[in-house]
Amino acid sequence: MTDGTGSAPIVIAVDGGGSKTDAVALELDGTLVAAVRGATSSPHLIGMAATARLVDELIERLLVETGPRPLASANIYLSGLDLPAEIAEFRAGIAGYAWADAVVDNDLFALLRAGTSEPDAVAVVCGTGINCVGVRGDGAVIRYASLGMTSGDWGGGWHLGEQALWHAARAVDGRGPATTLVSAIPAVYGLAGIPEVIEALHFERVASSDLSRLAPAVLAASRAGDTIAQGLVDRQADEIVTLAATTLRRLELLGREVPVVLGGGVIGSRDERLLSGVERGLAERAPLARVTVVTAAPILGAALLALEAGGASADALDVAASGLQDRRAAVVQ
Repeated sequence: MTDGTGSAPIVIAVDGGGSKTDAVALELDGTLVAAVRGATSSPHLIGMAATARLVDELIERLLVETGPRPLASANIYLSGLDLPAEIAEFRAGIAGYAWADAVVDNDLFALLRAGTSEPDAVAVVCGTGINCVGVRGDGAVIRYASLGMTSGDWGGGWHLGEQALWHAARAVDGRGPATTLVSAIPAVYGLAGIPEVIEALHFERVASSDLSRLAPAVLAASRAGDTIAQGLVDRQADEIVTLAATTLRRLELLGREVPVVLGGGVIGSRDERLLSGVERGLAERAPLARVTVVTAAPILGAALLALEAGGASADALDVAASGLQDRRAAVVQ
């Protein structure tokens, strides 16, 4: 990759989701030498140009700490790079940067590697949004557009929040059944009631993207016995199962023991109803699937992929895993 004045090369890894972006620099022996964190880098939330600038700023901050060093590899995995056109647009936006020849892909690949090194595997992320990827040892890959309802996707903190508000609004005006979400939702925003929340969203005093902040309230209401919230949690579990089972079927892997890696803030909450629903659904639709919930931050997977691309040894991967394992994934609580 790029040349530097330092004698020992390093690798750089970036993982960006809907809420934050992590970047690390590592020696080829797996030693962590620098780590920084920034805000969301999802182009769906901030635009592609801002995404490129943010990633460059994070990498520059790493290089301030490491000093000029040759780059053996740079691997960047970002939420919102769902379509080939989006990856191409991001590449065009980074053309002038020193790390422009980096590996660039969706953040699901970082989550997948954080959970397993097996060649046949599926990963589902359920955080701000929801997405899935599946890989097979012969190179086959299954991906999804993950553009929300437009592309057939439902789930993640934003959709949970949107649907919670929909039910609460109908409870207030009499079109729907009562729900404790009527009081729980305004409390999240410090507002008096559901009408005030609706008005604040309409006039953009509360950003639409902030609907994802309601996910913890939905999970809490579900645990307290609210049937509307429980229905939303059950729907979320079913969507996770559908993505995983469908991907396994399309890869013709239903007949094998294959890891299904789960991550993201909603899954990371380890809500008992949600995870039980996922495990029960997969037992019915993909009984050989082995569920793994990733608790480490996905930057671990991005770092392992960068080290592998840079030619690091198996021992180096173990060193990196040990050094990054304590970095926790985002959790909805």
